Amino acid sequence: MAVARGAGILWGLRPKPVRSGPLAHLFVSSIAKKSAQFPWFALQVRSRREVLVANYLEGQGFEHFLPLYKSKRRWSDRIKEMEQPLFPGYLFCRLDLCNRGPLLMTPGVQRIVGVGRTPMPVEEGEIESIRQALCSGLPNQPWPYLQVGERVRVNYGSLVNLEGILVNFKGSNRVVLSVTLLQRSVAMEIDLAWLSPVREAKAAPASRVLGGRPSTVVVPS
Repeated sequence: MAVARGAGILWGLRPKPVRSGPLAHLFVSSIAKKSAQFPWFALQVRSRREVLVANYLEGQGFEHFLPLYKSKRRWSDRIKEMEQPLFPGYLFCRLDLCNRGPLLMTPGVQRIVGVGRTPMPVEEGEIESIRQALCSGLPNQPWPYLQVGERVRVNYGSLVNLEGILVNFKGSNRVVLSVTLLQRSVAMEIDLAWLSPVREAKAAPASRVLGGRPSTVVVPS
């Protein structure tokens, strides 16, 4: 089983192929290529089954995104660094709602996040912001969702042009990026000198999808 990892992001594990034979790879690749035409949706999955579900989705040819962060756990005799989901119990997947049956039958998948029984897509820009933030290699961590505060823009470095909410935590500055549908946040460290205020704050759409908790990504400064 080969694992593709990069900058805290798990794009997918490669289980046994769905089809066998010389055309198997082309079959899966063609599905993934078609999925790029569809919007992103958030999937609620069983706790601690995020990687396993990503494994199954990869085998079925779905384009998926499981953001990970590194955390340190203290054991009796050592401190171990581990990768954990930024949004426990959730991952993102491109899909055609008209053909969602196979996805909903995937072991570990509980539902497609939405309003009531209506699945709602995640904004493409929010997915790209999280991806860019994680690829920057800067320290990051889950953060309480923020909707109000001084909005800033990153002007330098690998996070250039990203916008978020500036917070101060234990003497260090952080910028918060949001995934509105999940109403959660992630914090990442960044130099305060790299930031400038955004004059007109963008109105964040109201969401009551996950028990009133939107998803957010925070970038510390």
